[in-house]
Parts: sequence; structure tokens; C-alpha cells
Amino acid sequence: MEKKAKKILFDRYWASGGWKPSNEQYTSPEDFAYAKGKGLMFDPISISHDECIKKIVALANTISMEKVTKAFISSLSTRRLDWRSAIASYYLAKLFTEHKYTPAESGRFFNNGKVTHVTYTCAVCRDTKYRIVGNEHYRNIDLNVLNFERIKWGGVRQGDLVYTLFDLERFMEEEIPEPVALDTKIFKAILETVSNCEPDDHPGALRNKLAEISILKANKDERSVIIEIMACIGILAPKSFDRGEPSKHDWTYATYWRGADGYDKELVEKYFGKYLK
Repeated sequence: MEKKAKKILFDRYWASGGWKPSNEQYTSPEDFAYAKGKGLMFDPISISHDECIKKIVALANTISMEKVTKAFISSLSTRRLDWRSAIASYYLAKLFTEHKYTPAESGRFFNNGKVTHVTYTCAVCRDTKYRIVGNEHYRNIDLNVLNFERIKWGGVRQGDLVYTLFDLERFMEEEIPEPVALDTKIFKAILETVSNCEPDDHPGALRNKLAEISILKANKDERSVIIEIMACIGILAPKSFDRGEPSKHDWTYATYWRGADGYDKELVEKYFGKYLK
């Protein structure tokens, strides 16, 4: 990944104190042209739901499961978080079949007891998997913030159609190296940590315990995304959804997972078995 272009992308959104205010998110035309030429910044995209789904399904039929699993494992020692993201996008993409936007009410807003606004999502997308949202149209979507989040954390918008499309399009361009012994060692340590969780441990407790794996170089946010990805693809699957949620949290797919649930050994074997022998 070209360092100057990556710095240009990151400087648009991030400062030493975290996210820049929206009115300070700026890239000069010269810098944008440079980063765009290196494949790290992009013009905004406008696309319909139907076209987005069509492209996602086509990509899912082109990319192999072997490539996304190899990328996830290889990301653990290299800290190439953009490689890590693809397995979740691939998993979600494989759930889709081509379909037309089918509106379903998703929310109502009230003022003085009267409905002021109604929001809609695609019923087919909604029913495909929890937290998938399908809008009828996407207009002038900022792909650069998606790429920033993808590179910095491994993606945080799994379930968003445009992110799924963008992530897989970028992944198609990547040459993924074979995992090394350290990658496998890290993944085995992650699974062992999951197995050793206390029955009532929440995802946050697992995140803290992953910090104790000395060979896993990952900050708090990166560990969160590892957990979310493993939950998204079904490896960390709750055995019950009849559980309370913390009053304040930022989990999506891992919300209802508890230590007693452990991990799905059959799925681990399906996705990663060749690396665990």
C-alpha cells in the first residue's frame, strides 16, 4: 500500500485526537488526484439498490472462499486490516440472490403525536440477515470514508450494501500471500481464548482477553472488529437471543454472544481447517 497515498486518505478523516469534524475533512485537489491514482481515494458513487445487488452477487460468484479465508488468516500477523474485512463481506454477499427493491417500513418519526417521517428498507435484504439494510437509491456516497475505515479497522459497516460492494471490488484487486506459521499461531490463540471465556462473558470481556495474546498486535477497536467479523460469519454465534443488552454498546453481530456459546467448531473447520492441521 503506497504510504503517501495512505497518509493523504487518513489525514482527511483522522487527527491525533480522533475523527476530524466534518467541516475539517478536506483533501486538496492535488492530493486527491495522487491518492486516486494509487487506488486509495475515489469519486463519490451513486447507485440503485438493484444494480448494487446485481454487482454483489456477481462478485460473490467470482471470488473464492479460499481467497477470503487466506486473507483473514494472513491479516493477523501483517496487520493488513483491509484483508480482514473481506471474509464478512463475502459471507454476506453469498447470502444474496438477485432481487428487486421491495420496500418495507423500517421506522416512523413523530412530532406532537403525528407522523412526520417514515423510513423504508428493502424487505428482502432485511430478511436475509440481521442488520442488513437496503436503500432504494444511494446518492453521492463517500467511498473514501469507507476505505479509511476498512484500512484502519477492518471495516465497521458490514451489512451496508455499498460497503459490501466496495469491499469486494477492492479485494478482487489484491494478491494475497500464503499465511505464515505466526498467523496460524495467532488464530489458534484467539480460538483458545474464546474457549476459556467464563459462561457469562460478554463480547467486551472477550475483547479484553484478546489483549492478553502477546503475539496479536491489535488495539481495542481492531479486536472489536475481529469479534464482529467472527460473529458475522457465524463462528461466534449466540445460542439464544433472549438476553439483555448492555445499556451502552457498539456491537452489531456479536451483541448476544456469551462465553458459554464458545465458537462453532464445524464452521471453523469449514473456513480455516487447512490452516489448523
